[in-house]
Amino acid sequence: MILARVTGNVYCTVKHPALEGYRLLRVKPEGGGAELVAVDTVHAGPGDLVIVGNEGNAARQILDRTDIPTRQVIVGVVDQVSRV
Repeated sequence: MILARVTGNVYCTVKHPALEGYRLLRVKPEGGGAELVAVDTVHAGPGDLVIVGNEGNAARQILDRTDIPTRQVIVGVVDQVSRV
């Protein structure tokens, strides 16, 4: 799992058929690193802090699709972070 910030939308004129009906968002990991493209399952938007599952099998289980060509899927919007 990755804590990331949504930086924008991804617009596609052509998508893999398994991705039809899903929104794709750009996310930037909070700890640094390259931006990723993630499938949105929680109606997140630009600026939201989100939890991203970064593993193909988890994405397939969450989306209930065996043919989905993705690793990253947004699984939650973070309301608050407490550091101890």
